[in-house]
Amino acid sequence: MSNPIKKTNAARLLDQAHIHYDLIPYEVHPDDLGAAKVASSLGENVKQVFKTIVLEGDKIKYFVCVVPGDKEINLKAAAKVSGNKKCETLPLKQLLPLTGYIRGGCSPIGMKKNFPTYIDNSANEFDSIFVSAGQRGLQLKINPQDLREVTQATFADLV
Repeated sequence: MSNPIKKTNAARLLDQAHIHYDLIPYEVHPDDLGAAKVASSLGENVKQVFKTIVLEGDKIKYFVCVVPGDKEINLKAAAKVSGNKKCETLPLKQLLPLTGYIRGGCSPIGMKKNFPTYIDNSANEFDSIFVSAGQRGLQLKINPQDLREVTQATFADLV
C-alpha cells in the first residue's frame, strides 16, 4: 500500500481558502529540476507547468513571478510590472531563508511573507495549471484564477 500524500503548507492554505486543487506527485530527478523534466514526469504540457521565480528589484525589494515552464522570464517586463527600474533573480542561497522553500520546490503559495506576485497571462489559456506544492516531487493542479486569488497576484506579460 502506498503512502498517502502529505499535505504541504501551500495545500493547507488552499484548504483554508476553500479553493479546489489536486496534489500531483511526480518522480524527482535531482540532476534536472527544470520545468520540462517536471512536465515530462507528470505527462503534461510544459506550457501548463509553471515555475515560480523570486526576484529582487531596485525599488520593490522582493517579488514573485509565475511563468510557463517552456519560457524564460523577461527581466525588463518583470521590473516594469513590479514598479522597478531593474531586477534580477534572487541568489539561490537566499531562497530558503527568504521564502521557506528550496529550489525545485518553491511554491507561489505560503511563502514566509506575502510578496507581490505576478502570473504570466498565458496561464489564462488553461482551465488548470501546475505549480509547485512547496516540495520537490509534488505539484498543485489549480485553476489560474484561483491561484491569482490566493496569492493576490496580478496577471501580466512576463515572458
